[in-house]
Amino acid sequence: MKIKRVLKWSAGAILLLLFGWLFVGYWMSTNDCSRNAVTPNNPMKAILSCEYGAANLQLREIEKPIPADNEIFVRVRAASINPADGHLIRGVWLMRPMLGMRKPKNTRFGTDFAGVVEAVGKNVTDFKPGDEVFGAKKGAVAEYICVRADKGVVLKPANITFEQAGSVAIAGLTALQGLRDKGHIQAGQKVLVNGASGGVGTFAVQIAKAFGAEVTGVCSTGNVDLVKSLGADHVIDYTKEDYTKGDQRYDVIYDLVNNHSFAERRRVLKPGGICVLAGIGGSGIHEETLSRVVGVFTASFRSRFVREKFGTFGVSFSTKDLGILRDLAESGKVVPAVTKTYSLTETSAAYKYLQTGHARGKLVITMD
Repeated sequence: MKIKRVLKWSAGAILLLLFGWLFVGYWMSTNDCSRNAVTPNNPMKAILSCEYGAANLQLREIEKPIPADNEIFVRVRAASINPADGHLIRGVWLMRPMLGMRKPKNTRFGTDFAGVVEAVGKNVTDFKPGDEVFGAKKGAVAEYICVRADKGVVLKPANITFEQAGSVAIAGLTALQGLRDKGHIQAGQKVLVNGASGGVGTFAVQIAKAFGAEVTGVCSTGNVDLVKSLGADHVIDYTKEDYTKGDQRYDVIYDLVNNHSFAERRRVLKPGGICVLAGIGGSGIHEETLSRVVGVFTASFRSRFVREKFGTFGVSFSTKDLGILRDLAESGKVVPAVTKTYSLTETSAAYKYLQTGHARGKLVITMD
């Protein structure tokens, strides 16, 4: 009885301390938006997320950054938005201990960028002023950014536009690393991309083709021509046909939607095949979002007991992999599918469209 009483009181004390920590953390959570409200000496325009929620995106003038010794100073020409940006600005409660309890700690918005180097730190040798570059850096939806020269930035191919290059980083890396590292894609395999017309899907179709696979893309009626133009060998219109009920079997399913059950997808995998769980159907919160999130975890768990494997993966902002994407774009094997461009003042409208979950290809913000 004494032990039970001690455990009971200990558990109560821990819960009280946790609640107190969360309460204090919530009310002490702040960011630099009040400081950015002061008139800057060397102004630039940038999109800020001072409060959680897509409706709170703001276009403000803030101070231009100054590059450190190992950084390059880039005038951004184009940037793109991704579902990951939405997860950050919505501030999902489970992520808030890391992102900021009451307000986001990092108020800058966007990650993908392309632009021109205007200055370099004294220790930088790989880049020079005038170089055209692209890559990934938090706060990319702005007129200028500073980027570490050795992390997440490479030279832009001359044969693609700034708008195209600015759409590559997150979507391209997600497709490349998911197919190669999780799907273990090989030449001659049959690969199905579910969600082939979205930002990541358009890259996945082309990268799978570049690896020598026979590619089937799944999309809606209005996107069939787009997916065909990307080089897909076969296109399934999901409004007319359910790929899980067909006779075809696949070595790899790259699933960006997760709208079928574990058993249905396993049925169309070859023995020992792999289903890469890469998404839940675009950005935004929708009626089916929770069930699809749960489905990702249950599929991963259940695949431990069968030959066919279902798994998730994390994306690394690898400079080496950005170089691979650059080479694929330079060779013409990957052409970024930019379908809409917006001005910096239209960033909120671009994000609202992305939240519908039915955006085609990549959406790009231009600074000019």
